[in-house]
Amino acid sequence: MSEKFANFIATYGGFGLSPKAPGTVGSVATLPLAFVLAYFGGIYGIVVAAILIFVIGTIATDVIVSKQEDKDPKKVVVDEVVGQLLTFLLVADDLYRNTHNWWLYIVGLLAFRFFDICKMGPVRWFDRNVKNAYGVMMDDVCAGLMAAFAVWLVKAYLPTHF
Repeated sequence: MSEKFANFIATYGGFGLSPKAPGTVGSVATLPLAFVLAYFGGIYGIVVAAILIFVIGTIATDVIVSKQEDKDPKKVVVDEVVGQLLTFLLVADDLYRNTHNWWLYIVGLLAFRFFDICKMGPVRWFDRNVKNAYGVMMDDVCAGLMAAFAVWLVKAYLPTHF
């Protein structure tokens, strides 16, 4: 993979080049993709896209980090894309062909950013111990799965719906 194409993929088309909060910008920029995937494909759309982006993103991230000392540069946000998509895994059926549950995207964004920033448990382990492209991707996969559970809990136990 060329370095130019790797940069395009790793920065999610340039969103990672944001001067402020590139991870949050990448997560927000993922929401339209998550909506399209969940609305038209449900859980299958989310899973297939997350797997494909994980594989391609890991390769692109490896091209980027192999040429520098910083093994988790802020401009690489393809990991946020995968994590943000996985956030909607457990509520994908509630999002399939449904716009009434739009608020789950906001809950999902907040939950994913919380787990990604706080770096608890396996998120912290991958962030600290696996200093390569796989580690960059896996800490956000873990944050996304933790956020998926949180979003599912909110959906399951919220007394009223918006």
